[in-house]
Amino acid sequence: MSVERKIDLTLLIQIAVVLIIVGAAGYYPLKQYASEQVMQGVAAGVGLSVVNILMGFVVIQFSLNRSYTTFIQIVLGGIALRLFVMVSLLLLFVGLLKFHSVSLVGSLFVMYVIFLTLEVIYIHKKIQNS
Repeated sequence: MSVERKIDLTLLIQIAVVLIIVGAAGYYPLKQYASEQVMQGVAAGVGLSVVNILMGFVVIQFSLNRSYTTFIQIVLGGIALRLFVMVSLLLLFVGLLKFHSVSLVGSLFVMYVIFLTLEVIYIHKKIQNS
């Protein structure tokens, strides 16, 4: 007997919309005023934040429809794992790959805050609707 779960794509659509808006708003200033190294750092920071939010989405989908205690344990464990992965990737990008650190960390931080806000709102709505 298999249980079929429907995946809510709302968060993924919101992520795509944010990426389009931020990309459109940031393209001209970066193209006009930033060096190639800075643009690569910004792209890497945005990419890392997308990886982070996608890992969060997978964890949230996995933990939905479970007891509240199990849900919280899985989400908090996912946060710890995501933090470890993000710090490791950040060290790799800055330390070994020599990306521009200010543009990498700055874009990572800005996108992280935006995506974290979307994630919290998504979880809040999911919990309210269950």
